[in-house]
Amino acid sequence: MELGKGNPQQIRQVLLFFVFLGGSLVCSETWRYSVAEETEIGSFIGNMVKDIGLSVEDLSARGARVIFDDYKPHLRLDLQTGNLLLNEQPDREALCDLTEPCILHFQVLLENPLQFFRAELWVEDINDHTPTFTDKHIFLKISESTAPGTSFQMDSAQDLDVGKNGVQNYTLNPNPHFHLKLQGSEEGTKYPELLLDQPLDREKEPELRLTLTALDGGSPPRSGTALVRVLVLDINDNAPQFERSIYEVPIPENSPLDFLVVKVSATDLDAGINGELSYSFSHVSRDIQKTFEIHPISGEVRLKALLDFELVQSYIINIQAIDGGSLSGKSVILVSVVDVNDNPPEVVVTSLTSPIPENSSPEMVVAVFSLRDPDSGDNGRMVCSIQDNLPFLLKPNFKNFYTLETESPLDRESRAEYNITITVTDMGTPRLKTEHNITVLVADVNDNAPAFTQTSYTLWVRENNSPALHIGSVSATDTDAGANAQVTYSLLPPPDPHLPLASLVSINPDNGHLFALTSLDYEALRAFEFRVGAADRGSPALSSQALVRVLVADANDNAPFVLYPLQNASAPCTELVPRAAEPGYLVTKVVAVDGDAGQNAWLSYQLLKATEPGLFGVWAHNGEVRTARLLSERDAPKQRLVVLVKDNGEPPLSASVTLHVLLVDGFSQPYLPPPEAEAAAAAPADPLTVYLVVALASVSSLFLFSVLVFVAVRLCRRGGAGSAGRCPVPEGHFPGHLVDVSGTGTLSQSYQYEVCLTGGTGTREFKVLKSVASNHRGSVINVEENSDFLDSFGFN
Repeated sequence: MELGKGNPQQIRQVLLFFVFLGGSLVCSETWRYSVAEETEIGSFIGNMVKDIGLSVEDLSARGARVIFDDYKPHLRLDLQTGNLLLNEQPDREALCDLTEPCILHFQVLLENPLQFFRAELWVEDINDHTPTFTDKHIFLKISESTAPGTSFQMDSAQDLDVGKNGVQNYTLNPNPHFHLKLQGSEEGTKYPELLLDQPLDREKEPELRLTLTALDGGSPPRSGTALVRVLVLDINDNAPQFERSIYEVPIPENSPLDFLVVKVSATDLDAGINGELSYSFSHVSRDIQKTFEIHPISGEVRLKALLDFELVQSYIINIQAIDGGSLSGKSVILVSVVDVNDNPPEVVVTSLTSPIPENSSPEMVVAVFSLRDPDSGDNGRMVCSIQDNLPFLLKPNFKNFYTLETESPLDRESRAEYNITITVTDMGTPRLKTEHNITVLVADVNDNAPAFTQTSYTLWVRENNSPALHIGSVSATDTDAGANAQVTYSLLPPPDPHLPLASLVSINPDNGHLFALTSLDYEALRAFEFRVGAADRGSPALSSQALVRVLVADANDNAPFVLYPLQNASAPCTELVPRAAEPGYLVTKVVAVDGDAGQNAWLSYQLLKATEPGLFGVWAHNGEVRTARLLSERDAPKQRLVVLVKDNGEPPLSASVTLHVLLVDGFSQPYLPPPEAEAAAAAPADPLTVYLVVALASVSSLFLFSVLVFVAVRLCRRGGAGSAGRCPVPEGHFPGHLVDVSGTGTLSQSYQYEVCLTGGTGTREFKVLKSVASNHRGSVINVEENSDFLDSFGFN
């Protein structure tokens, strides 16, 4: 390898590259490598590590690749060693035809950061082709009057090799009439001419046979021969003359086959056969012979193959007109191929990164591609663009290389895939356009936390549920993808440390289903709340919370409980009812409660059993037991009532209570205990009962004594102030047990009544005057007793 620093043309190219690119991405040096044609595949060409100055690791990490201008893989770069190896066996004639030197330009592309290194591969010619003549038999007609020294042009031999391996010399077998002279053309090729040494004599020798040999300069040299037949003719002293010495013809490259390029014409002053002209090409290459043809009589030059400006821009065609006496005239046709816009632009993507993470920084290189248009001028100038409203932009780089970069941050949740159309339009007429589509996928990044469908959930559970009952579900969604969108649910520690959440509910971590672990009791726990968390499986994981409120629905699982009268007392409660009671007289009130709620706690009362059916009635809504009719002497003094208390649940639950009612003629009548009480009294009492009885007797005695003292004092005061002969009537307040008339179902102890007993007037009345309690001043109950009832208290 050698650096091309001494060539002025290369120095100018480097300067032009720096002006175009600003010297930011392209190395200013051009490395030159050489290889002989037909070298075996895999042969070593050079080492990029030594030339570029990078390590082998850098080459691999930066994705080094070799890109030729014709986009063919002539070389390959071994990233393990940095060696440039031959990827295909080169054929100089196929690559460059007759162009010398044969140079293949390529670039070494490095990414991260983007950098280009220019290089050239020189393909050296070897002597692998033999010179050949187009015609193996060359016919020359020479007049016998031709003067010595006259020259006769012959077609040159063709050798696909170039340089010293091309045709270098011609030889002619020894003869007394001719010798060989080499001439050079404007194209730099050599062609032979026969020079006449002495006059010909047709009568002595009408035809001569000569052997023309073409030699190349290879080692060893190769050669090719042609037979030259010289026919001696009679005298022809006028050579043909063309109208013009040079024909300049422009022709579009898209001209069809058999297109008339030009019509040439020559004249000959001779007559007869010596004036008959024949047109032909002279000293032309095989390429011209394949592309053009000339009519030997009319002189019309037509196309026999299509033109391509991108391959050949011009042709130089040597033509000759030969008369019947073998005299010839020469002319040149200069054919200029005019470029037309017949090649659409080409897009070659050399690097594409997909998918790219959605959190990629702006100006990230997504793709590297190059443009190519073989046309020239405006036909080869290109404009490149992509669609609007995309977060990408195009940046031009070295020569026709472009990079596709991100312009703004990406969001996979908004758009996960971009179909980018690279549109390239040339500036020719008509304009040709090429579109190349690339797909860029956006890789997900965990940037979205799971979101619950509701901020709070309310779940209802009926009490006495079975364990592991599914009571509801929570749901959260994550707009990310893959593992970043896989949601896991969990219970969060409750704010109340005393709430045993772990023993109450559990949650399925995969689907958010909630289960009750134990049987819930509405009477013990009516509601509780907790928080659930939803976390994704990204890194780092993101999470969110939601509030769950569990309400326990009541079930009818508690029967009514009777508060009054007590059923577990040592002695049954007996109610006293005067026989003079009016219908509707309030005997007592059954008070009951229900631990349930709602309609399960709505209680109704009914009389289930009675000693005297129809004597008493129970109000269904408040449990008041009242007389249904007037009492008679036939009614048994001891009445037993069974009251049923029933709730409104489904199915309804009930409890019953037994009431003992004693019918008395007056409040002074001794209390007659029922038989059950007598049996209970006969039984030995426990110490607690004895204590209660003693305490009750003491309090009663003290109360009775206080009443008697109070009555005596009042009587004494009235006796001093009253008239003589009047029976003193005791006056004052009579404390008594309270009667509930509010209908609330509770026997309140906050009621007292003033009782006045009047006598001597002939109207015996027992009156309850008023309530002492301030909030019941409007409640007055008047009870009239008959004389027997008053007599029972000792009043006359």
